[in-house]
Amino acid sequence: MRIGELARATGTTARALRHYEQAGLISSQRAPNGYRIYDERAVARVRNIRYLLAAGLTLDDVRVFLPCLDGDVAAAPPSEKGLRVALERLAVLNERIAAQTEARDRLEAALRQATSGRIRPVA
Repeated sequence: MRIGELARATGTTARALRHYEQAGLISSQRAPNGYRIYDERAVARVRNIRYLLAAGLTLDDVRVFLPCLDGDVAAAPPSEKGLRVALERLAVLNERIAAQTEARDRLEAALRQATSGRIRPVA
């Protein structure tokens, strides 16, 4: 299947597919006219990549899951390495959330002080 067909089948874009390919997560063959040709397994692989990215992992994190990207990642029992990567990513996300929360709280306090409490934050 060509790149546009794979994009439609997986709900992504051709640009994202080229990015996944550049990152070494999917591969294609080249037709005589230069078009990328993907086999049917690429559909499951791309869906799994998108599932892992939607869960908060990065493309670098997803590389750990290469051996199981052709199966059902969501239903498979997690590997120790996969769990470790996911826990590390969760810690990073929690740190970022904490930093953003602190920044929001400082900005909110500054606005209250500067406006004598007239401005209320939007919830």
